[in-house]
Amino acid sequence: MALVELARFYNSFEAGLARSRLASEGIESFIFDMEMSWDGMGILIPIRLMVDDEDRDEAAGLLID
Repeated sequence: MALVELARFYNSFEAGLARSRLASEGIESFIFDMEMSWDGMGILIPIRLMVDDEDRDEAAGLLID
């Protein structure tokens, strides 16, 4: 399994929503850098949604809908 970045988010709610959408279709995903975005300190590091490279096209299509 090789993980690739599917999307970037700047808040945890949107990242979790996207991950839930993928899970509802049976696509496993992982959230990276959830705790790295410190908005109160002015440091914004995007939260990355990662999927298996074999699932990328299908997962991207689901998030567009």
